[in-house]
Amino acid sequence: MDSSSLNSPELQQFISQEKEKAMVNEMIAKLTTVCWDKCITGTPGSKFSSSESSCLTNCAQRYMDMSLIIMKRFQNMQ
Repeated sequence: MDSSSLNSPELQQFISQEKEKAMVNEMIAKLTTVCWDKCITGTPGSKFSSSESSCLTNCAQRYMDMSLIIMKRFQNMQ
């Protein structure tokens, strides 16, 4: 691969997309860990209790809201 193909717009776009995928996967893993530890007490059965389900929903929503706020803040700083 020569240096011109390393700087191609297609490659740069691919790299950008892969970085975004990695960030999303990292966010999902973090969200799962944080919300699971916060909301699931004991060993889960075949389904979540209503309080666990509500807690997981609220936790995930708050996590996503804060992630968006943080991303917007970083974008404004650039």
